[in-house]
Order: sequence, then C-alpha cells, then structure tokens
Amino acid sequence: MREKMTDQKKTNFDAKAATWDENPRRVNLAHDVADVLIREIKPTQDMDALDYGCGTGLVTLKLQPLVKSITGVDSSEGMLDVIKEKVRRQGLQNINTQLVDFEQGGKVDGKFHLVVSCMTLHHMREPEVLFRPLYDLLLPGGSLGITDLDKEEGLFHDDNTGVFHFGFDRAYVKNLLEKIGFRDVRDLTAATMVKTIGGQRERKFSVFLIIGKK
Repeated sequence: MREKMTDQKKTNFDAKAATWDENPRRVNLAHDVADVLIREIKPTQDMDALDYGCGTGLVTLKLQPLVKSITGVDSSEGMLDVIKEKVRRQGLQNINTQLVDFEQGGKVDGKFHLVVSCMTLHHMREPEVLFRPLYDLLLPGGSLGITDLDKEEGLFHDDNTGVFHFGFDRAYVKNLLEKIGFRDVRDLTAATMVKTIGGQRERKFSVFLIIGKK
C-alpha cells in the first residue's frame, strides 16, 4: 500500500541546525533509538559504519565509540557544520562527513558493514530513493537499520513543512526492502514519545526499527 504523501516543500534544515539540539525531546528520542540499534545490531570495532541523514550527529556520536569508523552523511551543510564542530571539540579521529542528497542524484563514497538512517525517511518523497543506494553501499553480509514513525495523522510535527509522509506501515517498508534484496528483514518498536496536542490531549507516537541484511 502506498503511503500518504503531503504536498510540501523541503525543510530548510540549514536554518534549524544551530538550535536543533536544544529540543530535549528530540535528543532523548535519538539516544533511545541509538540504544536499540546498538542492542539489536551489535556494532563491533572492525566495522565501518554510515549514518545517512545524520543531522547534528546525535546517533552518529552514540555509535562512534563502538565502530572502526563512521561516516555522517546529510543533505544539509548546516547540520554537517554542527557535527564537525562536535568532532573538533571532542578530538574524535574516526568520524568523517559527506554532503550528499540522494534525491538530487548524489553518491556516497565508500563501502560499509553497517548503514543506519534514523527519522529521515518521512522527509523523502520516494522511499525507494533512500533504500536502493543504502543497499548498494553495504558490503555483503552487512546490516541496515532504518528507524521512522509508525503511521500517524500528521500530528507528530509542530510544522509539517518538509514532511512528505505521516509515518509508515511497517509491512510496506519491509516489503520494499525485500524487493530490493535485503534478507532476514524484521521490525520492532524502538521508542515511544508522548506529546501534548493542541495544548490539551496527550498522544503517544511510536518509532519502529527495521533491520535487514545484505
């Protein structure tokens, strides 16, 4: 089943980058998701990893101590400037960054044992544009971890500019991955978040993790 698409312009993440980490709910969600990724995929010190849609590096930096190297990739130069400054301040040696936008035909350099992409899919018009390049970037036997929202009514974001999908049906995502060639595809709930909608009622949102192997 095709997921609902909204007719929106792309989000200006460059403008949001400097204050992105000031939202504690956003930071906590990224850390919760990273903890589940680590538990389920078990990254090791001999792995080269890739985080597509890395933003300010909230997930990237959680994975960094556990892998040989990790490359943070994003289509926003402003977001990459923030992660670069974190890397500089912390003196980290095993993090690289690349400015790449798959929707504009960009390509990532390298091959990887582990590829993750967290809360990026709903900002892309066509999910296949993300999945095919990630499959090609994985080494044989490598692992993919995708996290995003379960289907919702468009209430998760305060502003739906740049939100092209109001979450996803897990079976739909798993089917796309299997068609591309991923095997052993499985899903689980990575995190839940409770938000107050309209200043009145509370609404619970769930975030899935879908894992596959090449």
